[in-house]
Amino acid sequence: MPDHKYEKAEFPIEGIGPAFATQAIERILRSTDGVVDVKINSVDGRAYITYDPRRTNFSGLLKTIKGLGVNIRTVSGRFGIRGMTCASCVTHIEKALRQTQGVLSASVSLGTEQARVDYLPSMTSLDLVKEAVKSVGYRAVEAPAPESQEGADREQAEREAEYRSLMRKFWFAAILSLPIMALSYPDLVPGLREWMPMGSPERRIVWGLLGVLTLPVMVWAGSQFYTGMWAALKHRSANMHTLIAIGISAAFLYSGVAVAFPQLFPTAALAEVFWDVTAVVVALVVLGLALELKAKGRTSEAIKKLIGLQAKTARVIRDGKEIDLPVEEVLAGDVVIVRPGEKIPVDGEIVEGSSAIDESMITGESIPVEKRAGDEVIGATLNKTGSFRFRALKVGKDTALANIIRMVQDAQASKAPIQRIVDSVAGYFAPAVMILAIIAFVAWYNFGPDPRIIYATITLVTTLIIACPCALGLATPTSLTVGIGKGAENGILIRSGEALQTAKKLDTIVLDKTGTITRGEPALTDVVTADGFNEDEVLRLAASLERGSEHPLGEAIVKGAEARNLSLEKAAEFAAIAGQGVSGVLEGRTVLLGNARLMRDRGIDISGFTGEWERLAEEGKTPMYLAVDSRAAGLVAVADTMKPDSKAAIASLRRMGLEVIMLTGDNLRTAQAIARQAGVDRVLAEVLPQDKAHEVQKLQLEGKTVAMVGDGINDAPALAQADVGLAIGTGTDVAIESSDITLIKGSLTGVVTAMDISRATMRNVYQNLIGAFGYNVLGIPVAMGLLYPFFGLLLSPLIAAAAMAFSSVTVVTNANRLRYFKAKGGAV
Repeated sequence: MPDHKYEKAEFPIEGIGPAFATQAIERILRSTDGVVDVKINSVDGRAYITYDPRRTNFSGLLKTIKGLGVNIRTVSGRFGIRGMTCASCVTHIEKALRQTQGVLSASVSLGTEQARVDYLPSMTSLDLVKEAVKSVGYRAVEAPAPESQEGADREQAEREAEYRSLMRKFWFAAILSLPIMALSYPDLVPGLREWMPMGSPERRIVWGLLGVLTLPVMVWAGSQFYTGMWAALKHRSANMHTLIAIGISAAFLYSGVAVAFPQLFPTAALAEVFWDVTAVVVALVVLGLALELKAKGRTSEAIKKLIGLQAKTARVIRDGKEIDLPVEEVLAGDVVIVRPGEKIPVDGEIVEGSSAIDESMITGESIPVEKRAGDEVIGATLNKTGSFRFRALKVGKDTALANIIRMVQDAQASKAPIQRIVDSVAGYFAPAVMILAIIAFVAWYNFGPDPRIIYATITLVTTLIIACPCALGLATPTSLTVGIGKGAENGILIRSGEALQTAKKLDTIVLDKTGTITRGEPALTDVVTADGFNEDEVLRLAASLERGSEHPLGEAIVKGAEARNLSLEKAAEFAAIAGQGVSGVLEGRTVLLGNARLMRDRGIDISGFTGEWERLAEEGKTPMYLAVDSRAAGLVAVADTMKPDSKAAIASLRRMGLEVIMLTGDNLRTAQAIARQAGVDRVLAEVLPQDKAHEVQKLQLEGKTVAMVGDGINDAPALAQADVGLAIGTGTDVAIESSDITLIKGSLTGVVTAMDISRATMRNVYQNLIGAFGYNVLGIPVAMGLLYPFFGLLLSPLIAAAAMAFSSVTVVTNANRLRYFKAKGGAV
């Protein structure tokens, strides 16, 4: 076969391994049907494949390479799209993007008017991707950078300008529609019927002038319908603009023929005009577009709020001087000064001073957090009390706020599975409506009552105009945009529409114990004393012995003593006894701290503490005996304590109908003690970290739809295995990559709120879809004249235009109701 018929593909790859692995991959790829030649350069990390496009394609090669466990380096791009009107536009743009060489995936959102594309930088560029959008008749524009207030303001200004343009067109069409409507029906207006009787030259002249008045309405105020139709026609497709343009043109042409050639009609009564249909339909539909644009702008309020959180300036030390700079000019490594009441400009670490910081705008936690030297601070949070200096670590697009905004924007541009179904249906919607309109025309013309041509024309125009693919296209993305934004306002980062839809179906939620239900670090809980000792003395001796210890239990005892302001001594002759405890001399007395085995080995009677020890162990705590000079002095208990709101959050999850399961590596006794405190019925204990994903899989095999809640790092395999993975973290430690939903606030109340938002959003989506489908399913048959044989009712094109214009506005308005949503179980 001639070489010119082959095509070449270049894949940037990583994670191939040694030379023998490279050779094995080459051998497998060469054996793939359609592959002619393979060369892998492990030095520059690229695979060069020559293939026969008749036997395989780029997507097939990509799937084969990924199936071999090889990672392919990709780039993600996001940009705005202008000119979309309905779901069929989305379908055409996505098809064009996916057919672009080098594009791996593409998702277009009608709600946000943005596209997100993953592509291979070695094969294409973002400019070429945008050219694909332009080639199908739409305009690609820059999307504002996540951290850019200026970009957001520019986008808002563009929306406002478009809104003002549409309103100007509406008022122009509306004002001209008034005389056009009045003079189109002279028989209904006293005085006019005598001046312009049917068939008179006066009526014909006036109607001719009305045609001249209607022409600028159609050509200027309705110009977007014709440009949209032409763009679709160039690619052999149809959209909402096609339906409107054909409808108003049919009414205009019929009227023009009736005025210019009345003799073509059998009777004068048939030579009617529909100038008013053209003018009023244009006015109403343009008004609907303007109101829809305004309502769509409100769906992205959450993003605007997040961008608005960014500080505008920062006080930086440069060359020993304090200078005020725009926040964009702050560099990593700069030392920044923050005074009371000021916003923290970027992410960093405190080097001097302390303060209480309000992080509610990022985490949703209303109580200010105490910060001191060595603690991290998050940009856009508010300094409440003290002054401090911090070293900037992350600036610009790397800050926590910029990452949150970027993640929310990507999620809003994603699709829920139900939306993909709607988009595929909507792709056939406009052609189907055109066929139905023609069927209605033919049926009325052949079988309808006289005047048949009038009735046939009315049903044709009304059927085309009443259909609203726009409402179908907006039903899902507008709700997702508001719902995902609502989550972001409350410190809940929802990664995709698919995660949001799946969360609605959950019936089981698995909670990792450590760091999720509990604080994740041990704390002093109990001090029990023998006669002759008090709590402070027992705790002081235990803490003095553990002073300087790096063991978590020892650190907990020391922190407990410090919290009571007890002064600690340095132990002499300190010794650590493996598997038993520690010993030392304090104030001339021999002190032991450890387990029962240590006490028995030293001959110390601990029988007086058996009951207390068992009680504490039953509660999931770790009790340790303290002995002084061979006498039992007391017990000190340490435990990984529950977070204060865990019990209430778990109760809320159970009220939602979710089965709550606790997963832990602890022994069964300790795990059951924590479960009793937390209100969890089912416990999976003694589970090794590597087996957590297997436990989630076993639950899924029981037919359950499972969510896993963990810290997002140690639990990554289980989070990935679950139907929905929720990572709990704080601030910049959020493990975004390993989860479907990330909770910035380290609290289980965020899980409750996430479930509430998911259910409310999907309920809103279903309301919109039922409304949009119901409107079209009922409206189109009525427009075709279904009610006429039974009730003598025929829908006016003017009413059809009003219904069509406001159906999409209703959908967007319903989605905006989510902005006022309050969670029942969590803190929204």
